Amino acid sequence: MLKEHPAWLPLIALTFMTALPMNPSPLYAVGGKWTPEQLLEHDPTWLRELGLEIPPSELWDVEEGGLLEAVVNVGGCSAGLLSSDGLVLTNHHCIFSILQEHSSPERDLIADGFLAENRGDELHSTGTRASVPYRFTDVTAEIEAAASAAGSDDLARYKAIDRKQKEMVADCEQQAYKRCQVATYDDGVLYQLVEALEFPDIRLVYAPPRAVGEYGGEVDNWMWPRHTGDFALVRIYAGDDNQPQAHAPGNRPYRPRRYLPIAQQGIKKGSFVAVTGYPGKTYRSLISPEMAERAERHFPGRAQLLRDWLDVLEAAGADDEQARILLAGRVKGLANRQKNARGQIAGIRRGQLLAKKRVSEKEMLAWITEHPEHQAAAGAYRELEAQVEHAAETWERDFLLDHLNMGPKALELALTITRWAIEQEKPDLERHPDFQDRHRDKQLDDQRRDQKRLHPPTELELLADFLYRLTNLPEAQQMPTVEETLRGGKDREQIGPIVEGLLDGSKIFDLSARLAMFDQSVDELSRRNDPLIDFALALNREILAIEDEQNRAKGAISRLRPVWRRTLSTFLGRPVDPDANRTLRISLAEVTGYRPRDGIWMEPQTRLGGVVEKHTGEAPFDTPEAVLAAAPEAIKSRWADPDLGDIPVCFLATGDTTGGNSGSPMLNGKGELVGVNFDRVWENIANDFGYNPEIARNVSADIRYLLWMLETMALPGSQALLEELGVAGQ
Repeated sequence: MLKEHPAWLPLIALTFMTALPMNPSPLYAVGGKWTPEQLLEHDPTWLRELGLEIPPSELWDVEEGGLLEAVVNVGGCSAGLLSSDGLVLTNHHCIFSILQEHSSPERDLIADGFLAENRGDELHSTGTRASVPYRFTDVTAEIEAAASAAGSDDLARYKAIDRKQKEMVADCEQQAYKRCQVATYDDGVLYQLVEALEFPDIRLVYAPPRAVGEYGGEVDNWMWPRHTGDFALVRIYAGDDNQPQAHAPGNRPYRPRRYLPIAQQGIKKGSFVAVTGYPGKTYRSLISPEMAERAERHFPGRAQLLRDWLDVLEAAGADDEQARILLAGRVKGLANRQKNARGQIAGIRRGQLLAKKRVSEKEMLAWITEHPEHQAAAGAYRELEAQVEHAAETWERDFLLDHLNMGPKALELALTITRWAIEQEKPDLERHPDFQDRHRDKQLDDQRRDQKRLHPPTELELLADFLYRLTNLPEAQQMPTVEETLRGGKDREQIGPIVEGLLDGSKIFDLSARLAMFDQSVDELSRRNDPLIDFALALNREILAIEDEQNRAKGAISRLRPVWRRTLSTFLGRPVDPDANRTLRISLAEVTGYRPRDGIWMEPQTRLGGVVEKHTGEAPFDTPEAVLAAAPEAIKSRWADPDLGDIPVCFLATGDTTGGNSGSPMLNGKGELVGVNFDRVWENIANDFGYNPEIARNVSADIRYLLWMLETMALPGSQALLEELGVAGQ
């Protein structure tokens, strides 16, 4: 934390909390991703009935903070501080890029895992950063005043909001490594200034072998039962003053104000648990036409596009070990997103979520006709609907551009470099937020990290595919730069040689050249005569014009959505909960199974014996020999669960989670760590559109599985870790 810890300024109680039952049962499944301040708004008696044994103020207090201070963000994932020396628990899949960064065919940490024998052996990660929460402040009035002053033009409104947010962030970030954002709730119902300390020196301490951390692979991904040890440990380092510091040999482990204690007693059926973390994005505030676009166009299109690109990446790594390592992280990320898209489609259909949304909106619009004081909400709905119709005119083009960062990495790097140069010609507060000076170090770190993710033959194939898709768009959506570069070519046979010329004449695969480009102006980049850079410069100018139109739509939505959402609360006679937006949240849950379909009941816990049962000797069910050898004696371990008669591996709970909750610490009623969240069940993927207590189940690795692995495998360094965690054997 800061040297002088300030008052924990209160966050205004949000006006859209999910209504809670008047007389909830202790095992009630509760939807909602609550802010720390919202937790204090709940009836303490009700929280005790749920199973929270400590006062809510121990988790969070507006003046003194609380245990939730120990819930941090690492590389876009959630994580939890576990010791006074900055040890952090997150998911194996969240630190996969670190393993890839330090792997080679001769030293494959992805396959073999890693454990530092001592702190001097811990591996620094290029580009991975940890954000520790600091303070939250409601700034809605200031943002709304800036928007109102902009007048009726929606693009001017967007720019005014964007400018005010940047000014607030600039004022906030006067101290080095203090990172701020203005978080937006439901497109403008509330704006909140979020302050954190960002630590750039993160080092890998422990990751299990891939056959543990990714056991089951894509076969089991989003499925239950799971037997995956999706956990890893990293450490935050700081300077002598305990403040964030760039990576340096003399840095010391960070000393947090608070960290999460390890539970001495594990969970069981019916246990209360809380999911704490940084959920990314949900879509519950969308109106039905917006949801229809997601369900009927976006997710089906994404599933197919990513499947096609996965085929390219997987084929490249099939017979080339170096390519496999270089592309491993991208394959893993795309496979996860692709399966998620398929699950969203199936879940929306299975739960009839779109039909239900339409029915509820019809009822609300009918109610509005009887309450003329709310006619503005009906007008807002019609304007939101019109926004969807307008966006459909360029949907295919915008969809491809939105997915560029998941495909041709060479073009993504070139666009980043040239966009940086374009934005540097503007005053800092007028630039796109990602290209302000505050992000320079991160941009450079990303360039260095991506050097270990490039495979030139694969980049050629991906770029050719991307340009083929762009040039074959409907004529009204085609991009002049693409048409000029491809010289009218529409077939893959014509496009391939042109793309080969773009890449062969470029320095994009040379890290030192790319880093040098970051210090060059647009004119200097143009004088390089680098064909891919020239193409990216021209394409970026078109993208900027497209962004203006998209920002106009965002300005309109910021004007309309709050009107609709506030009226919805009045119509329902109760508050409604806000969508996830990567801010710190807590979800209240119960450990329990579920019924995925008729005649089947899924138990909420899995055992080490299930790992052995799934073992085939081939990936993704190739259990390490050391685990197989230790399994028969596992019942004798102090980490064995007497009710299960085995080491617990994973468990289900009714947590309200989404992407970004990967790595979320799972706490028991005493505020002790019992596990780490890493997934949802297949039937629950469409939870992003609505919480259904019948199937809303998140999947976590039981902390006892990690502790058993450390203790039983007895690798050099494991005893020191157990001692640091406060669970060393007697």
